[in-house]
Amino acid sequence: MNRFLSSLLRHPIIVLVSILLITLGFLIPLYTNSYIETDLDKYMPQSHPAFVYSTQAEEWFSIQDGIIIAVENTDGIYQSETLEKIKQITKELQAMEGIDKNDVTSLYTADNIKGSEYGLEVSEFYNKVPSSQEDLLKLQESVKSNDMVYKRLVSEDEKVTLIIASISGAAFSQEFYHEILDLVDSYEGPEILHVAGRPIVEGSLAALAPADMAKMIPIVILIIILVLLLVMRSFMATILTLLVVLLSVLWSFGLMSTLSVPIYAVSTMLPVMLIAIGVADGIHLFNHLKLYQQKHPLATKKECVQDMITGMRKPVIMTSVTTAIGFLSLLTSQVYPIKYFGFFTAFGVLMAMCLSLILIPAGLMLFGLPKWKIINKLKMNNKKAPFSRKFSSWLLTHSTLTIILTVIIIAGSLWGTSKVWIDSSFLSQFENDSEINIADTYINDNFGGTSTMNVIFDADKEDAFKNPEVLKLMETLQNDVEESLDVVGNSFSLTDYIKRMNMVMHADDKAYNIIPDSQELIAQYLLLYEMSGDPDNLTSVVDYTYQKANMTFQLKSDSSVAIKSAMEIIEKYEPSLEELGVNMNYAGSGYKALVFSDLILEGQIYSILISLVLVILLLSLMFKKLKIGLIGAVPSIITVGFSFGIMGILQIPLSITTALLTSIAIGIGIDYAVHFIERYKIYAKETGNAEIALEMTMEHSGRAISFNALVVISGFLVLLFSVFPPNRALGALVSLNMFTSFLGTLTIMALLLVKSKIFISKEINDEK
Repeated sequence: MNRFLSSLLRHPIIVLVSILLITLGFLIPLYTNSYIETDLDKYMPQSHPAFVYSTQAEEWFSIQDGIIIAVENTDGIYQSETLEKIKQITKELQAMEGIDKNDVTSLYTADNIKGSEYGLEVSEFYNKVPSSQEDLLKLQESVKSNDMVYKRLVSEDEKVTLIIASISGAAFSQEFYHEILDLVDSYEGPEILHVAGRPIVEGSLAALAPADMAKMIPIVILIIILVLLLVMRSFMATILTLLVVLLSVLWSFGLMSTLSVPIYAVSTMLPVMLIAIGVADGIHLFNHLKLYQQKHPLATKKECVQDMITGMRKPVIMTSVTTAIGFLSLLTSQVYPIKYFGFFTAFGVLMAMCLSLILIPAGLMLFGLPKWKIINKLKMNNKKAPFSRKFSSWLLTHSTLTIILTVIIIAGSLWGTSKVWIDSSFLSQFENDSEINIADTYINDNFGGTSTMNVIFDADKEDAFKNPEVLKLMETLQNDVEESLDVVGNSFSLTDYIKRMNMVMHADDKAYNIIPDSQELIAQYLLLYEMSGDPDNLTSVVDYTYQKANMTFQLKSDSSVAIKSAMEIIEKYEPSLEELGVNMNYAGSGYKALVFSDLILEGQIYSILISLVLVILLLSLMFKKLKIGLIGAVPSIITVGFSFGIMGILQIPLSITTALLTSIAIGIGIDYAVHFIERYKIYAKETGNAEIALEMTMEHSGRAISFNALVVISGFLVLLFSVFPPNRALGALVSLNMFTSFLGTLTIMALLLVKSKIFISKEINDEK
């Protein structure tokens, strides 16, 4: 190490040139191979059993997420101009690359099942746009009498109709997203058009995320510069510290691109996080340098830099490693954005450490020491010592009060934690008044819902879904879910086809809008439909052997709470279905979102346990005492509990974004403990007095920790400028966590160090 340090101090230009070359090496893949992942399905592990089955079911029944375009005419949709517009939009969608002609459903393409003198007839509602009032009224009556279309494709007030285009995830791209928006814009007026659906959510995320990152990076850099200038009072120290974190960000994204890992929406917070976290090493290094210069005003540049590295190398490495471990604990998550966020943030933290210990000394040797005002020791003691003595004295005098307040905070946190809930909603990523949420709300208010969940029925034998008993149980299940939950707007399955065919074959008598009792009659209806209409339409609800069936529920929310409430009712029917030889499972984006939320929770639990255990073990190894590991982890444990408690009390859900909270709380918060313990250990061995050691530690590390906390809190508060509400919540919570960790380190942990006399007793015993 001494040889490396000597080489570093002798050849600073070589060091800086080497760093520049490494940076250029990362910039090439960053510009050539970086991309944003827009497919939300790729946020999830495709090898998970639930996703494997769902993917299979999607192939069976062509289950695909759709783009939903709502066409509104306040005078009613039964106007020739509006119907022509619906026809043209439908045709343009059908002509788009990536959309199959049969995957576009609208009033223009929907099947109208009706009875005729020849039996069953399946035709379109209109081919040529009706122009006379008589033909328009006839179309209106035809739609209103068809339950498979009325209130599904046409709203109850008949002022809005939907056009739904199903697309595969592979076909969706940013170009496709903008093509859809341009299409919608071209048909605006006098009709009002709203566009929603999961592909639009994906496109909006992909469009907003880079813009959000581009907006926040300059803000966080500006704020960090101002705060660093405030706390360090040196342009040189500020520039070198800032250069360290900017390079760590570039290297992290460069490695991401080199490994062909995409940029997810949550990845856009990585620059803000690394900039806010990475400055800690520089702050502690320059704080130590300044104190050394104050005590040794005649020391040479080389002596100052050498003492800075020698004195701070160990705590800087220890804090960076513990911070990295906090983030690496996210690797236990099966959610890709969280897993990769943890890995690349940990990499960035370690690179910031290396750059702090290499670039900062090289920069000082090349450009000179910071030009701050050196205060003589007597003046420094007169100004600084009284505060540290007063605070230390107050803390020791009011130790009982501090402990009581800590216990109260822990109890309140436990109560709040019990109220934490998980939300997998992707729409919650956006503001309530954003275009995507306004469109989604509008469509949900007028129709069954923009979110879907699929229930897959799998029977033991063929033709099981021609059995009236099975179909009637399915219908009962459908009705129960729809009637019990306001969040469920509609459902659709084979039963709707059978009921419609039975009614039209009995002269549209609503008394026959039921499942027939005869399996033979049901089989005849299905045969007639296959002969009269497009048999491929049935493949969305049943397979060719009638052994598998698909039931789709439309929900007015994509939250896991809504999906779970529907599943609770559905699962009551599972025993009855099994008696009839039918098994039940789930598929589709709605169900996968629910599994997604469970994975977030599971990963969060593992992350907390692993990071805490590893941090305790590392601290114990670093200081060769298990007791120190336990004492050092106290502020982080309190902070984690406090953050969950606040989330529960304020009803902030645990989401893909806020799931990062604990690793941040533990990873960053432990820094304060390591710096404090390391300095306390030195002074305790020097003085043999716990109270004096506490006072001296408060003056040295307490000061740097205060600066560090101020910078980190300021950096994370930049997330309040994000367009995504979860990012803002995370920024506020992390800032609160950093304050809690800072306060916990300087109070309850400091008290535990003093009361345990952990570094004092050994010295005393040695003397004895």
